[in-house]
Amino acid sequence: MEVSTRTHYLNQLFSYERKTEIADSKLEIIPFRFVQTIGALEIESFQEELSEADFFPVSDNLILENKSFTYMVFNPLGRVKSDQAIILLHGLNERTWEKYLTWAEYLVITTGKPVILFPIAFHMNRSPRSWSDPREASSWVIQRKLEVLDLCNSTFANVALSCRISKNPLRFYASGRESVYNLWQLVHDIKSGVHPLFKEDTSINLFAYSIGAFLSQVLLLANPGNLFTDSRLFMFCGGSIFSEMDGRARDIMDKEAFERMEYYFTHSFIERTSIPETFKNDFLEHAFKAMIRPDILKLFRENFFEKASDRIRAVSLKQDTVIPTTGVSLALGRAACKILKEIDFPFSYSHQVPFPMRGKVNPVEVNQAFASVFNQAASFL
Repeated sequence: MEVSTRTHYLNQLFSYERKTEIADSKLEIIPFRFVQTIGALEIESFQEELSEADFFPVSDNLILENKSFTYMVFNPLGRVKSDQAIILLHGLNERTWEKYLTWAEYLVITTGKPVILFPIAFHMNRSPRSWSDPREASSWVIQRKLEVLDLCNSTFANVALSCRISKNPLRFYASGRESVYNLWQLVHDIKSGVHPLFKEDTSINLFAYSIGAFLSQVLLLANPGNLFTDSRLFMFCGGSIFSEMDGRARDIMDKEAFERMEYYFTHSFIERTSIPETFKNDFLEHAFKAMIRPDILKLFRENFFEKASDRIRAVSLKQDTVIPTTGVSLALGRAACKILKEIDFPFSYSHQVPFPMRGKVNPVEVNQAFASVFNQAASFL
């Protein structure tokens, strides 16, 4: 597969509004509507506690795009119902599925399983369009630079997330918790035979990138409804303990917001200070806390990954500074030797762009790197 050309082609076909046929690979991309029900009232009460960001003075619980949205399924053309599926989870602060379209297509072709592109809360099409509009967001950058002294890495691409997290870092947890509830609901519907594409008791595995991997680890640790007991998880550029991540980047989060979030969760959240009473201290919070610092709930976390080591794989990149290999090792503990593999590519890449399509790179090398990662993922999933 020629990654650059294929990505451009699939991006032109992609639409949230209609079913699209990919004739040459005998696939179709099908939109499905999702309206959250599991945990909806609890999430709404959480969101009411969060202070509004100045640039967008609307309470999180009133952002309708986040409550009712479209997710996409790459499905073998003509397939009526499947008994296996892969859920693909994306990275932090992403507003478009563009780079993931080739990932999904390749996984469907090589595994024969439908791939579900599911958006994390307040990401992709689950947020107002203005958050990713360069013209509107640029004015917010100007204002943020006036408010924060010596602000680093503030751009139109990260200003919405940065402002929201800076105003209240608890949003990171609340949104993650909401996403766990959403995945719980999706998988429950699929396994119950309610979903039109899948048979009852469908086997569901996960391909997770970046913060999607962190979400997946929490999901498997919590195992809501015992729905993920047998699920396999393949993590790419993800899987680090939270305290070792570095989200200070022009397309992720500015320096002030990330450092504020990092301190909040590694200290205040663990000590449970300044947390509204509506935020439950339950099995989901327990799973999340286990992924914050290496010393917190270490035995619980490491025992889980040891027991689940036959159904989890992780590939990290040597030059990845956002999710470093050391952070993934700390999360996995003694199971890292069974689960984790660090690789490197012979071209310049980054966490955000592991397979560059522009600049001075050899497309043959990029295509080979892409195939090496996704062949591993496909054979495992």
